[in-house]
Amino acid sequence: MPPSTDPARRAVVTGLGAVTPIGNDYPTYWRNLLAGVNGGGPITSFDASRFDVRIAAEVKGFDPTIAMDRKMARRMSRFIHFGMAAAQEAVTDSGLDFADWSPERRDRVGVAINTGGGGLEQVVDGTHALEQRGPGQVSPFAIPGLSGSMAACMVSMKYGLTGPVITQVAACASSVIAFLDGLRLIQDGECDVVLVGGAEAPLLPIAFAALGNMGALSKRNDDPEHASRPFDRNRDGFLFGEGAGVMVLESAAHAVDRGARIRAEVLGAALTADAYHVSAPEPTGRGAARAMGLALRHAGVAPDEIDLIVAHGTSTPLNDVTETRAIKTAFGDHAYRVPITSPKSMIGHLLGAAGVANALVAVSSICEGVIPPTTNLEDPDPDCDLDYVPLVPRRQRVDTAIVNGFGFGGQNAVAVFRRFEP
Repeated sequence: MPPSTDPARRAVVTGLGAVTPIGNDYPTYWRNLLAGVNGGGPITSFDASRFDVRIAAEVKGFDPTIAMDRKMARRMSRFIHFGMAAAQEAVTDSGLDFADWSPERRDRVGVAINTGGGGLEQVVDGTHALEQRGPGQVSPFAIPGLSGSMAACMVSMKYGLTGPVITQVAACASSVIAFLDGLRLIQDGECDVVLVGGAEAPLLPIAFAALGNMGALSKRNDDPEHASRPFDRNRDGFLFGEGAGVMVLESAAHAVDRGARIRAEVLGAALTADAYHVSAPEPTGRGAARAMGLALRHAGVAPDEIDLIVAHGTSTPLNDVTETRAIKTAFGDHAYRVPITSPKSMIGHLLGAAGVANALVAVSSICEGVIPPTTNLEDPDPDCDLDYVPLVPRRQRVDTAIVNGFGFGGQNAVAVFRRFEP
C-alpha cells in the first residue's frame, strides 16, 4: 500500500520512551548516545567467572515500581518491567490521558510490543524451584511471566486499551516489525493510536553459554567498553544487552486535532526472509537488500532521498559485511553518500528491543539535526567501506531515515521515517 495523503491514514510519532544500558529514560539515552557513553561492563546479574564471556550491556539502577506496584513487580518478568516503564514514559511524553477516554475511544487504541525471548528467567527459576522444592513451589505466575505477549498485555491493562494487542517474536527483527503493525492498523483505519516497540531481558547464564559456544559474543572481557565495534576490522562478536523502547503512533488527524507535538512520520516498512540459515545471514545480503527496497517502495521514497541509515550493525564478522553489501545493492551509488550509524556500539545488542532503540535514533536525528556516532570504529574493515559516522557525532539535517533489523533465521525488517509535513 503506498503512503496515504489522508491525515486519518498517516502514522506519526508523538511519544518516546526508553530503558537502555546507557539511560533509563529517553532523554538520558539520547544525550548519552551523542556523548559516546558506553554501557558495557562486567556481568553483575550472576557469577560469570566460569564463562568465556563475562561482559554485557546491563540496564543499571532500574526500579520497576516506577511503572507498577511492588507486588506485581515481583510476579512479572524483567522484560515486562522494562516494557511497561518505556510505555509509561512514551504515553506521558505524548500528552495522552487515557483515563479520561470513553470505552469507545479506548477501543481504537492498540498495543504492539514485541520481544525475542520473553520472560526466559521464569523457565530457569521455575525449574530450580521444581527440582529443589517440588511442584507446589512453582509460581503460578510463571506462565504469564514467561509469555512474550505479556508486556503488551500488561500495558493494555494498565491503560484500559481495548484495541488490538499484538506481539510478534522475530528475534532481532522483532521491534522493527512493530512499526509495520502499527502503521497498518492506522492505515486500515482500525486504530487512532498504537503503542509500538519492543522489550528484552535475556541476560541469563544459559543464553551466555549458548551464544558464547556459538561464537556470537565478543570476548573482550578486559575491555568491555570497546567490545562492541561495528564495522571495525577487529570486531569479534556482539555485546549482549537488555532494555526496551516504546513509541506512541497516532493518525496525523488525531494528533493534529489535539495539538500534539509530532516528531516524525512512519512512511513505510517491509519484511523479507533469507531462507538460508538458522543464525548466519545469507552472504550476498539479497534478503536484507530486498527488505530495504520494498520498504522504500512502500514509503514512496527514492533511494537517494534517504539521509540516514540506522544500521543493524551488530559487530559480528558476518553481519557487518553482509549488511554493507545489502546497502550497496539497495542504494547503488548513494550507498557511498548516505551516513550510517550503529547505536549497538554503545548499548550492545538488545535483540528484540534493538530495532526500536534504532528507531529512537532515527526519529531523534530527524528532530535534532545530529547523528550519533558509531563508536569504537578505529580501524575500518576494508570490506565495510561506507560512511559509518565514526567516533564522533555529526551535525547534519536529516529528513528521511531508514531503520534496519535483521534476526536469526533470516528475518529482515526495515522501517522508513520522515520529517512530518502537514
